[in-house]
Amino acid sequence: MDWPVVFRTHSEIEASIVRGLLETHGIDSIPSAGPAPSTFPFSDGLVEVRVAVPAELADQARRVIAEHREQVPAGVVLSLGQSLALLERRIGYRFRDTGLLEHALTHKSKAHEDATGGVVDNESLEFLGDAVLGFVIADLLYREFPQFQEGQKSKAKAAMVSTAALAALAGRIGLGEYLLLGRGEEKTGGRRKQALLADGCEALIAALYLDGGVLAARTFLLNELSYEIAHVRSPDFLCDYKSALQERLQSSGRPLPVYVVTAEVGPEHDKRFHVTVRVGTEVLADSVGRTKKEAEQAAAKEALTKC
Repeated sequence: MDWPVVFRTHSEIEASIVRGLLETHGIDSIPSAGPAPSTFPFSDGLVEVRVAVPAELADQARRVIAEHREQVPAGVVLSLGQSLALLERRIGYRFRDTGLLEHALTHKSKAHEDATGGVVDNESLEFLGDAVLGFVIADLLYREFPQFQEGQKSKAKAAMVSTAALAALAGRIGLGEYLLLGRGEEKTGGRRKQALLADGCEALIAALYLDGGVLAARTFLLNELSYEIAHVRSPDFLCDYKSALQERLQSSGRPLPVYVVTAEVGPEHDKRFHVTVRVGTEVLADSVGRTKKEAEQAAAKEALTKC
């Protein structure tokens, strides 16, 4: 298949963005990668990614790319530099090595669909990011919550490093918009999947750590997890209202409470759970929380005022 090349770049992200744009205009494309052209007789190691289209659509493809090259997103294409700069501004950190940020955004589905073998996914960064996240939160709890027992620290850490917390963080910074996904994952709504967003968040944390050290990762996490940290600081965090409600009901010979999720509202990465607590046929309270456990605790707390 001898298709003409209509776009060249050194970035997989930029090539993917351009291919997505062409697809919205009904233009099929194929990527390829190889050494970048050089005037010197030795290789400098730079890889060039090329986007090719059917010959009869080449002129149309070039026009589409030219028209959208400098536009701001909302379904249109940015250059790699512009796209990453937007994310950098949102997280308040400028990378010295933007390749780390690009690597952190590359999901395994993209690597699996790439025939060139030149795309490396972010799974190793996820592994490192999980460790950095755990360290930063453990350090925070040691320094700022010395009154917590070990079990209480473990409970607080679990609340701040959970998949739900990381997915919510990713949603707040719009991380899903920047992920480099394979077509299959794209079509199944990967940019909104909670697990995928949480994994991408861990990879981003690792990229921050590798580029700017623990300070860069810590600053990002303390800023973006401010809600979760405030929740841990609140008097309600260590109170087990569900156990208290159960004990009160048992002491009066009443049935055990039953908690029912009546609604889940909002996008996958930032849902609100509506929970009702019943005793027999009696509804004692309704409440809302960012997790099922949080909503159940809030419902139990309200129920205690009524029984």
